[in-house]
Amino acid sequence: MYVAVKGGEEAISNAHQLLAKRRRGDTSVPALTVDQIAEQLSLAVARVMGEGSLYDEGLAALAIKQARGDLIEAAFLMRAYRTTLPRLGYSQPLDTGRMYIERRISATYKDLPGGQVLGPTFDYSHRLLDFALAADAEGLPEAVARRVSTPASMPRVTDLLGDEGLIEPDPARSADAAVSDLTREPLSFPADRDLRLQNLARGDEGFLLALAYSSQRGYARTHPFTGEIRYGAVEVEFFAEELGFAITLGTIKVTECQMVNQFSGSAKAAPTFTRGYGLVFGQVERKAMAMSMVDRAMRWEELGEELTAPVQDHEFVLSHSDNIQATGFVEHLKLPHYVDFQAELDLIRKLRAEWLEAQGAVDPANGKKEAAE
Repeated sequence: MYVAVKGGEEAISNAHQLLAKRRRGDTSVPALTVDQIAEQLSLAVARVMGEGSLYDEGLAALAIKQARGDLIEAAFLMRAYRTTLPRLGYSQPLDTGRMYIERRISATYKDLPGGQVLGPTFDYSHRLLDFALAADAEGLPEAVARRVSTPASMPRVTDLLGDEGLIEPDPARSADAAVSDLTREPLSFPADRDLRLQNLARGDEGFLLALAYSSQRGYARTHPFTGEIRYGAVEVEFFAEELGFAITLGTIKVTECQMVNQFSGSAKAAPTFTRGYGLVFGQVERKAMAMSMVDRAMRWEELGEELTAPVQDHEFVLSHSDNIQATGFVEHLKLPHYVDFQAELDLIRKLRAEWLEAQGAVDPANGKKEAAE
């Protein structure tokens, strides 16, 4: 039986030992392995990689195990580890148009070049508990043919709209223009879209989901169509100066979402749909969708709209989307504040005594009867 002890260092040591014991759980139950987490809890792994700003499935699985399933704590561990890694350079921009598709859907076109690919999804499943899983059954369906697309077989939906001039083009950007790096420089305002997207990509999924939901319910007048969601593997390339060309380092899995939003136009520009964009590590569709909706809402100024809702406020959204920072601010309240609280006690006692005196009353805390008329 664990007995709480007094004394800083010894108490902390005992707390760590108890944490390790609780993490392990009942020793008669087989220990959970990192490989099991990586293979069977892949959606949790993807979220930790994204919010931890580090793509490594093995490390994310280890962080989840160490954090006892607390995904925010796991993301914190990933970010802390990330700071120890050397920076070798920047990769080339990902070409998601050449993605090896595992899932690709559109809510705007039924018939698409390359077709709809449902892939792995909960969208069409019944929300009923599968007790076969509790009985350690494998729960594997009969083998199905796996469809692997060639990179060039599935053009983006937004490209199809763009060919007709029906959607705004991607903002033009000079090849040598400086790109912000949120992992090396603190967030500052005003924040351009590249910095905003970086912030949203590693922002808290729940926070972004709530903001996106608010925009659908009238706070920013956003109710878009899902132009396309695609999930699969993309190649990561690095330009080697000594070779003079880019080399492929490997592949990572990402989810990309492009939302088609209400159109805009003017006397000088033809009406076109506007867009919102989301890109995250792994298969995290809800986060990618929410990100694209928040991205669109925050583009209010460049699109000539009015600022009417919190989801449009850059400083509000970007300053509060990071769950690691939010955790620090909230959980620091668990640390000792004895001196601060004593000061507050002294102040409120003084103010209370002055108020009672002004009212002609005696403080009941002294055990005396009130003397007010």
